[in-house]
Amino acid sequence: MFDTVDFDNHEEVVSVSCTRSGLRAVIAIHSTALGPALGGIRCWSYDSGMEAIRDALRLSRGMTFKNALAGLDLGGGKSVILGDPKTARSPEALRAFAQAIDRLDGRYVGAEDVGMTVADIDMMRDVTPHVAGTSWGASASGDPSPHTAEGVFLGLKATVRAATGSDDLTDARIGVMGLGSVGWKLAGMLRDAGASLLVADINVPRTVRAAAHLGAEIVDPLRLPFAEMDVFAPCALGGVLTRDFAESAPVRMICGAANNQLATPDVDAALWDAGKLYAPDYLVNAGGVINVAAEAGGEYDAYRVSMKVREIGETTAQVLATARSEDRPTGAVADALALARITAAGEEGERLLAP
Repeated sequence: MFDTVDFDNHEEVVSVSCTRSGLRAVIAIHSTALGPALGGIRCWSYDSGMEAIRDALRLSRGMTFKNALAGLDLGGGKSVILGDPKTARSPEALRAFAQAIDRLDGRYVGAEDVGMTVADIDMMRDVTPHVAGTSWGASASGDPSPHTAEGVFLGLKATVRAATGSDDLTDARIGVMGLGSVGWKLAGMLRDAGASLLVADINVPRTVRAAAHLGAEIVDPLRLPFAEMDVFAPCALGGVLTRDFAESAPVRMICGAANNQLATPDVDAALWDAGKLYAPDYLVNAGGVINVAAEAGGEYDAYRVSMKVREIGETTAQVLATARSEDRPTGAVADALALARITAAGEEGERLLAP
C-alpha cells in the first residue's frame, strides 16, 4: 500500500472484517488537518482487495480537497465495503461496519455514497453517532443527492458562462453519463433549463425512462464521451477522462458529479492544452457533503445549506477565471486553493505538502 501511487501520506488506513456477516471493508483517513474526516461509504464489487484499497485512498484524498474548497472545517476520509451492493449490505454487516467506525471515536464520519442508501445510514446510526445523512433526528439532513445535483448544475452554468459569455443552456447539447440519484436529478434540471440531452447508463431501463420523460437521446456508455456535444457531464464512476479523451473528444466543456474523473493526474494539463474547459469534480460535486456536514455539526439549517451550495457556482467561476488569467490547468488552480486553506491549519497541513 505504501508504494502505490495512490498513497498520499494518509494518516490512517483501517481494514475491517467480520467472519459472521462476511463483511470486508476499508476505511481511509487522508487528513484531519481541518477537522474530523468526513466522507461517504461506498459499496462496490471490486475485482480485488487492492483495487478497493486504491479506491479508498484516491477518494479519501479527494474528500480532503473537496471539504477544504467548500470552506468546511472537516478533513477528508472515505470508506468502501467490498461486495455486490445487493448482498453485501445485510443488517449484520452494516452493524459490524458501524461498530468499526465507532471505534475510531469520531476521527471519521461516514455518509451515503455509491451502493448505499439513506436507510442503510439510518440503521448504522443506531450503532454509532459518527454517521450523517440520516432521515430521522433533530438534525437529520436526509438524501444528499438533490444538493449534489444542485451544486453540479450551478458549476456547469458557471463553466458555460466562462466558455461562451452566457450561462443560457437553451439547446445546448449536454451528455449525462450515469443516471443514478444525482445524474437523474441533474438531467432533469438541465432539461428544465432548455438543454438537449444525451444520456448513457449501464442500467438500460433508466435510459429508456430518460428518453420518455426527459426527451433524451440514448447513447452507448462507451460512445458517449466521444459524442458531438457542448458539455460532457460524467456522473457515474471515475477515470473516464483519459489522455485519449483530452486529445480527441469533440467537446468543449466537462462538468459532472462523478468523483476522480481524471484517469491520471496529467490529464488535467492535457485537457487544458487541448482547449477543453474542465470544472474540477471535487469542486462542483460538494453540495452533498455540505448538506451532510451541517447534520454532522449538530445544527442542521436548510437555508444555510442552500446558501452554502450556491457558493459552488461562485467558486467555480473564480477557479476558471484564475486558470485563464494565469494560463494554468483548472485542476491545478483548484488544488492550490484547497492547499492554501489546509496549510493555514499549521503543521498538519504542511504534512500534506511533503514530497
